[in-house]
Amino acid sequence: MTQPKPSVLPPSLAPRGLSRAMGAEFVGVGTSKFDEMVDDGRMPQPKQIDGRKIWDRVQVDEAFAELPNKDKANPWDEIQGEST
Repeated sequence: MTQPKPSVLPPSLAPRGLSRAMGAEFVGVGTSKFDEMVDDGRMPQPKQIDGRKIWDRVQVDEAFAELPNKDKANPWDEIQGEST
């Protein structure tokens, strides 16, 4: 079994591109939940680099920030409800 390649980045510099597993870990969910969140638009689509899918850490971070808090109502729910 081969050893993982050590990172050449300093510990204080997070990578910009994330693998699927890293993206899931970054937001604190498993890979299946991360896939679900990508499919339903809560997380961004990946970038394609040759045969690899890479998620932009900044976009994932921004999408995570937009997720509703458990105890805080989403203000858009009231606005959307008024128009229906």
